[in-house]
Amino acid sequence: MSSAGLKSAPGGALRGIVRAPGDKSMSHRSMILGALATGTTTVEGLLEGDDVLATARAMAAFGARVEREGVGRWRIEGQGGFSEPADVIDCGNAGTGVRLIMGAAAGFAICSTFTGDQSLRGRPMGRVLEPLARMGATWMGRDKGRLPLTLKGGALRGLTYTLPMASAQVKSAVLLAGLHAEGGVEVIEPEATRDHTERMLRAFGAEVLVEDRVAGGKTFRHIRLPEGQKLTGTHVAVPGDPSSAAFPLVAGLIVPGSEVTVEGVMLNELRTGLFTTLLEMGADLVISNRRMASGEEVGDITARYSRLKGVVVPPERAPAMIDEYPILAVAAAFADGPTVMRGIGEMRVKESDRIALTAAGLQACGVTVEEEPEGMTVVGTQGGNHPVRGGGLVHTHGDHRIAMSHLVLGLAAEQAVAVDEPGMIATSFPGFVDLMRGLGGGLTEA
Repeated sequence: MSSAGLKSAPGGALRGIVRAPGDKSMSHRSMILGALATGTTTVEGLLEGDDVLATARAMAAFGARVEREGVGRWRIEGQGGFSEPADVIDCGNAGTGVRLIMGAAAGFAICSTFTGDQSLRGRPMGRVLEPLARMGATWMGRDKGRLPLTLKGGALRGLTYTLPMASAQVKSAVLLAGLHAEGGVEVIEPEATRDHTERMLRAFGAEVLVEDRVAGGKTFRHIRLPEGQKLTGTHVAVPGDPSSAAFPLVAGLIVPGSEVTVEGVMLNELRTGLFTTLLEMGADLVISNRRMASGEEVGDITARYSRLKGVVVPPERAPAMIDEYPILAVAAAFADGPTVMRGIGEMRVKESDRIALTAAGLQACGVTVEEEPEGMTVVGTQGGNHPVRGGGLVHTHGDHRIAMSHLVLGLAAEQAVAVDEPGMIATSFPGFVDLMRGLGGGLTEA
């Protein structure tokens, strides 16, 4: 994909049936657990984006044999653990990858050094390093645990850890470290986060105990991994990523006359907050052909052009849709009235400050946005009986979701919308441009 920029222009209706790329969260975990396991793991539907490929290279560096056998089909020969890598582990832009890999590596008496691209080197790792250090791992790195950093593991102690914030990455890092901790580990979640690690650990043969308990009138989820769990290679079928499916589906909702179907989308209830919100906004969104694949419910989702209305998104829904707020903000720009999004401070420490960049991009396209420290309100234009103006140049700061969200906006705006760094889209959705063009979307080089 050209790094010179991309633009999207309004045109005709979008129509077609497409398949979303493999789920990013499950793709990372299939690679890591396959490398930790003993024996052969086969994966189909793997997301072959830059982030997951960086994790695949890391697993090879830790001693697993990793082979690509075809499109989305991979084989991992695990050695039952990690061996010390001979060189620095470069995780590229993969925040999920590096945090989970550090958790896994902490269980072994090895020394490993991690780095990444400019964006990843600017993201704080302290939230993962703090519980790992309490278990007995040591590390040395830049201020606030920023990459590059070196981690030394082995001889871990068990831990009962209450998450200070809703973070599946931190939970997963502690669970992966707990595979080799004396006494096992327990993670307590004040708010349930995506549970792919728990589900996949079970698929690889581990015992994972999950119990919801009420304390002080609030429900806490307790996830316990007993000591001495062994992983055995298995087969993983990766379903379509709901975070990626969101882009063509929202495009179908806001471009007049459109009907877009995305097949094989994961419907895990801890990942479908966006779809729930869109339905509350009045979206014509239909889920059909529900079925199970590798322990996850999947289905086909059809989106038809809809007159949306603004809503207040419950803050407690944020963990189930934290990556989807930029594309929700685009849908909200075309709604009648304001859409209020709060409790989303986590967005400020993603690949970029996504609250600030989403607000700036929408404002450049004539949308009224009120930014808050941990939220934003997008005032839709539909009530004024005019479409979104568009016409802006959006500065993405290398963030793939900011780029894709604003390209979707341009398909329904009055004027074309340009983004400055489209190359980063390949981290999560390498076929995005071709898929949108196949539906009839006018995406061209800027």
